Amino acid sequence: MNMVGRILYGLPLLVFGLLHFMAAPMMAGMVPAFVPGGILWVYITGVALILAAIAIIANRLAPLASLLLGIMLLSFALTVHLPILLSGDQSAMPNLLKDTALAGAAFYIYAITSKESKGLFAM
Repeated sequence: MNMVGRILYGLPLLVFGLLHFMAAPMMAGMVPAFVPGGILWVYITGVALILAAIAIIANRLAPLASLLLGIMLLSFALTVHLPILLSGDQSAMPNLLKDTALAGAAFYIYAITSKESKGLFAM
C-alpha cells in the first residue's frame, strides 16, 4: 500500500505542476504583489511540484522533497489564499483547504520517510 499511497499523492502533484506551465499567464496574477517576478514564480512552482511528485513516487529523496513541498504549500495557503479569503472572497476557501491538506500530507510523508531512511538526506 505504500507504493499505492505514493502514486495517489504524487500524480495530482504532477498534474498541478504541468498545469502551472499550461496556464502560467493566468496564474501569474495569483503571485503576491510583494513578490517580484510574477510569471517566473509560476514556472518555478511548476518545476517544484513536478520534482516533488517524482521524488515521492520514486521514493528517492522523498523526505527532503516532501518537507520542502509542505513548506511551499503551507506558504501558498497563508500568503495567497488566506488574504483573498480574508478580503471577503469566499471562492478562495477550496484552494486554502486544498493547499493546507496537501501540506499536512507532505509533512506526514516527511515524518514517515525520514524514519524509514534514518535521516533527512539518506537514500
